[in-house]
Amino acid sequence: MPLLTLHNQQIGWTPLLVLGYLFYLLLGAMVFQLLEKQAETHFRDQFQLEKLKFLQNYTCLDRKALEQFVQVLMEAWEKGVSPEGNSTNPSNWDFSNSFFFAGTVVTTIGYGNLSPSTVAGQIFCVFYALFGVPLNLAFLNQLGKSLNAHLITLERWVQMPGRAQVVQTLAVAIFLTAGTLLFLVFPPLVFSYIEGWSYGEGFYFTFITLSTIGFGDYVIGTNPNKHYIPVYRSLTAIWIVFGLAWLALVFNVGADLMEKFLQLKWHQPDLNLAEGATIKSEDEPEQPRIHIPS
Repeated sequence: MPLLTLHNQQIGWTPLLVLGYLFYLLLGAMVFQLLEKQAETHFRDQFQLEKLKFLQNYTCLDRKALEQFVQVLMEAWEKGVSPEGNSTNPSNWDFSNSFFFAGTVVTTIGYGNLSPSTVAGQIFCVFYALFGVPLNLAFLNQLGKSLNAHLITLERWVQMPGRAQVVQTLAVAIFLTAGTLLFLVFPPLVFSYIEGWSYGEGFYFTFITLSTIGFGDYVIGTNPNKHYIPVYRSLTAIWIVFGLAWLALVFNVGADLMEKFLQLKWHQPDLNLAEGATIKSEDEPEQPRIHIPS
């Protein structure tokens, strides 16, 4: 195990990595609490105020009836039915939407805005994910190997005689830039135009989706007031699959670089200590040997 020498004591860098990981989670928790808690309190108070105004305007209703109606709305939303519009809204389970849902299952994105409501659908979903998730991992792994093979080929090409290190760096930068444009920069423009989001909201949805976080606060093709082309969500599902492979490759490269940096940093004191011991042993005079005759 890689070791860090501190005051002549060797400490494994793995426990330090665990502590760093926990510290990162605690830092995220504090920042999210600082940024979001006050806004949540504001929205909660605003919602209660709107309910009071509603009761004042419609005196025929009491608070209990209003709470029951709100509960009906919540249950409809949990079942994937939008409370807006009417019964003529497009089905959440047409082929295009079902294809998109199948993609969110096998990729483990799971937005949470839509889920099977029948017992048969829930059972099928379990077994579908049981075989689909490993299949998706195998597919992404193979796709990642293919992308990595192209990177290796590109690296060999730029390492040929007559090509400088600058050209190699430039080639890798072009590869990363092309993927960034294709999967992170241009798609938010499309989603912003179709869904009516800001570019920031579109970029937020793009990254949260491709990183398989999938909160479900932003989901494409769910606005009942908009008319979507039938293949919109299906094409998005295909884009998600290839985007997952590219972003996973980027994450793997980042993790490898971070691990190598940590190992290099923690190994450096050991190397210095070993070099010091070698120099010390060389400087010590050789002790005379006493020969005892037999």
